[in-house]
Amino acid sequence: MSPPNPESPIPNPGSPRSPRFTLVAGEASGDMLGAGLIAALRERFPQAEFAGVGGPRMRREGFEAWHSADELAVMGLVEVAKHLPRLLALRRDVRRRTLAFRPDAFIGIDAPDFNFGLERSLKAAGVRTVHYVGPSIWAWRAGRARTIGRSADLVLCLFPFEPAIYAEHGVDATFVGHPLADAFAIDPAKAPARAALGLPDDVPVLALLPGSRLGEIQRLARDFIGAARLLRERLPDLQVIAPMANAACCGAFEAALARNVAGSSAGFFRVVDNHAREAMIAADAVLLASGTAALEAMLAKRPMVVAYRISPLTYGIVKGLRMLKTRHYSLPNVLAGRALVPELMQGACTPAALADALLPALRERRMPPRLAAEFRHLHLELRRDASRSAAAAIAALIGTAGRHTA
Repeated sequence: MSPPNPESPIPNPGSPRSPRFTLVAGEASGDMLGAGLIAALRERFPQAEFAGVGGPRMRREGFEAWHSADELAVMGLVEVAKHLPRLLALRRDVRRRTLAFRPDAFIGIDAPDFNFGLERSLKAAGVRTVHYVGPSIWAWRAGRARTIGRSADLVLCLFPFEPAIYAEHGVDATFVGHPLADAFAIDPAKAPARAALGLPDDVPVLALLPGSRLGEIQRLARDFIGAARLLRERLPDLQVIAPMANAACCGAFEAALARNVAGSSAGFFRVVDNHAREAMIAADAVLLASGTAALEAMLAKRPMVVAYRISPLTYGIVKGLRMLKTRHYSLPNVLAGRALVPELMQGACTPAALADALLPALRERRMPPRLAAEFRHLHLELRRDASRSAAAAIAALIGTAGRHTA
């Protein structure tokens, strides 16, 4: 299904009150998507009310947060099990509040483990349900699309190949584009980003992004720091910038730095709070944890190495049950359908291997033209004014069935 025209007016069937929307977003990425969606929905419905689970960006758009998005920031089979009682209690509370709020639509933003059960329950109670950011069914069993369809009346997809997979299982899904593709310039300029971060123009710069969760930093920081140390031995003027998602992540990474780099030797590292986008654009190469950061590095048009490590028990379960159905982990490779960037996972994620993979880009200090062209093509394919396209699809959904009355 092609994305709806963001400028097309949606007939207002009339209602004794302005529309209401419950949104549940997990983590910083969901907060960003939620904030853009709220702004786009408010363009269509200026008096709309928004409530649910979200973060600071959503609150700045006038969102009433019943709970913080950080409360959903749990990943991995083992990790989720530890927090299950708390998450189930939170989900019961959100369901109760949603039914009392009587929204025109419930919008679950990512966080599939939390949101799908909630959506299914609310759908059974007569609430229209939308899931924004279809889960990676292309990687983890396409047959789950049918189960998702029992939870969501509409799935909003960020990638163009996803709706066809849902259609095979009778699920209404539409590609709306990716908000990050709208946020990045097609040709980001390195020099202004370096100036903003106080980085010199004439030295190689490596950006380190070991993840936005404490668990990721605990698993990856030592290897990332080790790779940077090896690279510094080969490139004595190398500078390393490590943007962290929040103060807690800053503290965890700085503690790892203190454990793994002695005193004054750490002077070529700079740890900063936020500024991930600027750091990527300023860098000559990026070392990052697999996830949304890989997409951002692609949009920044920078060479990258993608790494990841999960808990050994989770990894054993995933491999033993053959749960992973794709040859590629990182989004640039998935979107291209082939290996554009190196992926070093689990046991392959070592300081020496990471350093060897990064060294050519740091020596060259420029994007290979063919890779730059591939990244640009993928960027344009994803650029669809995503927040407005998503708002248009949601407005069409609630417009076809009328509104709740107060």
